[in-house]
Amino acid sequence: MSANTLKNETSMQEATNTISQSTGVHSPMAMFSKLRLAGFYLAISLMLLSAIGLGFKGLNLGLDFTGGYMTEFTTSQSIDKEQMQDQLATHLTGDFELNSSGANTQWTIRQADGADHVIDKDWLNNFAAQSGYDISPQDSVYIGSQVGSELIDNGGLALIVAAIAMMIYLTWRFEWRLACGSLMALVHDVLVVLGLFAWLGLPFDLTVLAAVLAIIGYSLNDSIVIGDKLREVMRAKTNMSMSDIVDTAVKSTLTRSLITSGTTLATIGAIWIFGGQPLQGFAIGLFAGVVFGTLSSIAVSATIPQLIGLNPEFYQHRAQELLLNDEP
Repeated sequence: MSANTLKNETSMQEATNTISQSTGVHSPMAMFSKLRLAGFYLAISLMLLSAIGLGFKGLNLGLDFTGGYMTEFTTSQSIDKEQMQDQLATHLTGDFELNSSGANTQWTIRQADGADHVIDKDWLNNFAAQSGYDISPQDSVYIGSQVGSELIDNGGLALIVAAIAMMIYLTWRFEWRLACGSLMALVHDVLVVLGLFAWLGLPFDLTVLAAVLAIIGYSLNDSIVIGDKLREVMRAKTNMSMSDIVDTAVKSTLTRSLITSGTTLATIGAIWIFGGQPLQGFAIGLFAGVVFGTLSSIAVSATIPQLIGLNPEFYQHRAQELLLNDEP
C-alpha cells in the first residue's frame, strides 16, 4: 500500500470523526455509558428523597414494634371494608387499623397500646347485636412491644454486619474500590425501600423487616457478579478506557440480571396477588427491593469504583506477578 493511499484513508477517517462529532452521532458504547450515568444520578436522587422522607415523615411502625391489641373475627357474609370501618368507628374511640381477607369475611382489628376500648369477645357480641352482622369471634391477643424492639435492634445489627462482611470479602477478593461500590449499592437498596414505606405511609411490620433483610442478600449477589465481571474485563482488555471497561462488564451481565430479576418479580407478584393482606407489606417491600436493586447493580455498584479511581493496571500488575511466581 502506497503512502498516498494511507494518507487518503487517514484523512477520510479524520473527516468521518469530525462529521460524527458535529452531527451528534455517538457510538452505541457512548450512548450506553450516558444511560448508565443517568441511572446513577437517578439512584442518588432516590436516596436523597428517601432520606428526606425518613427524616420528616418517618416509618409507620406496626403493632409488632409499637405494641397493642389484635382481634380477629369472621362474618358469615361478605361486607364492604369501608362499611365495616364506618360501623366500627361509631362504637370505638381512638385509632384502629382494620384489615380483611377471604373475600371480606375474615377481619383483623389492631389497636395501639393504651386504647380506651379494648375489643374482646363480649364487645364483639354486643357489636354484632347492634350492627346486625353475624359475627364469630376468633382470637384476641396483646402484642408486647419488647419483642419488636429487640427485632429492630437485631435487624439493624444484621444490616451492619452484612455491610462489614461484604466490605471485607470484596476487598480481599477484588479491590477496595469495588467494595465501596457494592456497599453503596446495598445502602441504596435498603434506604430507597424504607423511604418508599415512609412516603406512602405503609405499615412497617415484621414481614417488611424480613423483606429488607432479604434485599441485603439479593443486593450482595448482584454486586459480586458485577465485580467479578469487571475484574475479568480489566485483565483481558488492556487497551480500553475505564469507562468502556465498565460498560462492557455491565452489558455482558445485563441479560442475566434482567432475567433473574424478572423471574424473581413474577414470584413476588404471585405472593402479592394471592398472599392476601398479611403478606402484602412483605411483597411490596421485596418487589421494590428487586426493582431498585437491579438499578443499583447496573448504575451504582459499577459506577462508584470508576468515580473513585479504579484502574485496570492494578489487576494487570497482579496478573503479571502471578505469572512470575508460577515460573520455575
